Order: sequence, then C-alpha cells, then structure tokens
Amino acid sequence: MADPRAASASPTGAGAGPVPGRGPVPTTAPLAGGTPQQAATVLVVEDEPAIATAIAQRLSAEGWRVEVARDGLSGVDAATRLRPDVIVLDVMLPGIDGLEVTRRIQAEQPVPILMLTARDDETDMLIGLGVGADDYMTKPFSMRELVARIKALLRRVDRATQAASTAPTDPPMTVGDVTIDKAQRRVYRAGEEVHLTPTEFELLVMLASSPKTVLTRERLLAEVWDWADASGTRTVDSHIKALRRKLGADLIRTVHGVGYAFEPPAG
Repeated sequence: MADPRAASASPTGAGAGPVPGRGPVPTTAPLAGGTPQQAATVLVVEDEPAIATAIAQRLSAEGWRVEVARDGLSGVDAATRLRPDVIVLDVMLPGIDGLEVTRRIQAEQPVPILMLTARDDETDMLIGLGVGADDYMTKPFSMRELVARIKALLRRVDRATQAASTAPTDPPMTVGDVTIDKAQRRVYRAGEEVHLTPTEFELLVMLASSPKTVLTRERLLAEVWDWADASGTRTVDSHIKALRRKLGADLIRTVHGVGYAFEPPAG
C-alpha cells in the first residue's frame, strides 16, 4: 500500500483542503447515486502533521468539510462541537489514546469511527472494534482506499437513517434466544441487551436473515461495507470475532475458505 504522506503531492488533493485546525470548509458534494447534497463533515484526529495534512487535503478534494485535531482531548472536544458524520482516528495519540477517545465519543453520540493503526495486530483491531470503532486501516494505506472506506461508512449511516424512518412497523426478528429489533436497532440475547456498533448490527442482520446459509466474505464485504475489494476481507473476519465476543462463539459458524453462517441457537 502507498504511504499516506505521498498523497499530499497528489493532483487531486493539492490545494483542495483546509489548513488543519482552522475549521471545516462548507461545500456540497454528490453522495451515493449522484444526488447533490450538503457535504458530510469529517473529523480527522491525527498527531503526525504530514499525515494529517495529506488526509485533510484528500478528503476536502472529495467535497467534504474537514477539521483536524492533533491530540486525543482535542479530538473529543471537536467531536462534541462539530457533531461530525464520520471520524478518522489514529490509535496512538498524545494525551489520551484513540481507544479512550472512542469510548468518550461513543458515550456521547453514535458516530462512525474509522480507526488508523500503525501496528498490524489483530488484538489491537479487536479492542478498537470492541470499544466502538466501525472500521480500521493499518498504516501505511492508500488514500483511495481511505476515501472508499469513508464513503461506505457514510452510505451505511444513510441506509440506517432511511430504515429507521420506514421500518417502525417491522416486528423484531427472533432466532432462538437472539432478538434483533431493526426499528430500534437493538439486539438482545437471552433477554439481555448487547451493544453493537452500527457495522456489527448490519453484519448480524445480514447473517441472521439467512440462517444456516453460508455467506462468503466477499459478499459480506460488498453488502455490509459497500467495499468490493477482496483485500478487505480481513475486516470481515475481525468484525465476526468482535460479534462472537459480544454474543457468544456458538452463533456464527466458520466455513474455512468460504465464509460464515448464522447458526440459530436453541430456545
């Protein structure tokens, strides 16, 4: 993957972004389907100046409003003030780290968080997903993939908003001792509520909607993440592990080399 620092010299990003720390740039941009709408607000929390500037310029070139925070506490304050549509968050930050930033932000407001990590360590990824991150990328990464991941997060938020406005009459889905309330976006197992991130919720709904049916990693990636590149299938694996930690290892069966199947529990 390309070093993100190289993106600062990209023709598509040059001169397009705000000066980090000076606030968002209002603009409009076409969202999924080409409909012009007010651009999303993206908060970037990154302490390395070269990377922060490159990301801000590239995302601004997409027509998004971008603001940069350079440490954890500033990131929490900026999230409270801006109410961003999505957050790009580095794990290693001065002050408080990205995991604590995620905990504090998600305690105040549900917002998609894409976590950046310098270490390709699955434990770190699972911890990040466990505290409320929706996706992660390992440095170095390509700006093209970063943009695609953010667009996917924004599309999922849009889908969830539309579903919430049109699905109040849908009865909860009950499979064994698992209840999935799509209207309220709540999940219960044996009567106890289980907190899932928006991505985990959509992944569970897709699996549970076709019990005992094996769904490939590629299909899950395409339909849940809107990301068709097979290089991202490890993201699926990590989210499955996060679901198992929260709901129990017995619910999702691994079919090696293929994908996963939801196994309805007894009861």
